[in-house]
Amino acid sequence: MHRLVRRALAAGAAVGLLATAAVVAASPATAFPRPPAPSCAIETLPQPPNMYRTEAYAIDPTGRYVAGGALRVHEESPTEAFLLLWDRGRLTTVPWPNGDGVVDVNARGVVIGNGNADGRTQPWSYRNGVFTLLPTPSDQVYVSAINAAGDVVGYRFDDATGGFVALRWPASRPGTVEELDAPAGALALGVTRDGSIVGTASGPEYFTGWVRHPDGRYSELTVPAAQSTQVLAAEGRWAVGRVSFSDGDQFPVRWNLRTGVYTQLDRQVYGIEDVNARGVAVGGEWVVPGPTARQLPGGGDRVTISGRAIADDGTVVGFRNTAGKVTAVRWTAC
Repeated sequence: MHRLVRRALAAGAAVGLLATAAVVAASPATAFPRPPAPSCAIETLPQPPNMYRTEAYAIDPTGRYVAGGALRVHEESPTEAFLLLWDRGRLTTVPWPNGDGVVDVNARGVVIGNGNADGRTQPWSYRNGVFTLLPTPSDQVYVSAINAAGDVVGYRFDDATGGFVALRWPASRPGTVEELDAPAGALALGVTRDGSIVGTASGPEYFTGWVRHPDGRYSELTVPAAQSTQVLAAEGRWAVGRVSFSDGDQFPVRWNLRTGVYTQLDRQVYGIEDVNARGVAVGGEWVVPGPTARQLPGGGDRVTISGRAIADDGTVVGFRNTAGKVTAVRWTAC
């Protein structure tokens, strides 16, 4: 659901690949240097057998853990969903009856996601083989992101007001959830390693962007004269999103969370999915370090690719769709 909400907001406006180091005995006179790996090379992640589709949704900032999902289709029984977790390239496949709604993973290998149980949404976490159902204050609750400390952020839908309320599951108080005193209609969509929380607030007509600093202060994230602002992800001192104007102009943006200064990103990139601590963003088939984007390799005739998340070392994860066959992939050194 969170992935759908993030893309809807945009539309409305690790694991680094494990290089198998083969050690060959050779004298200095006969040894040849190994050629460097191609920059931003695409590779298929290790795959579980007999799956209809696989996809990588998240990578932790260090690049060690990649989290994703898979579906297995049976002719005479319901579709099975699986959580996929790659740890330095080694795959663990975990059946999960509540759906494959993986959202994020942190540097400790804690995966969070959204599922359904008893007719209501049910956010969860997974670590070391154990699923934990997170506490929920209402029926429609979703998680969005987790940081290195284990703080989880998300939001709930308020039936009474028809709006959203930003939430945090603090690592310092396991088993609890709290409402943030964020702007009205706020969705918390990202949390950085220092505890800064970013998000988008939905108003009657337009969106506004915001950040909650570690000391509890709130600041607006915007661009001069922007009519609507969507903040979608954050890492380190950076946040990314999109702004639109009354004349129909719109473009992706990166903000410095410490100063509030913004940078306009490449206009040809419509949907931004993630950003790393170096300020490099990813979305669709693009890596976006700044005003000029670089296209991810691997697409082509009847082949669609999309990057979902980026680690600090430039590893990108996502999917490749080859004539209807969807497979989890990653790009290294992007």
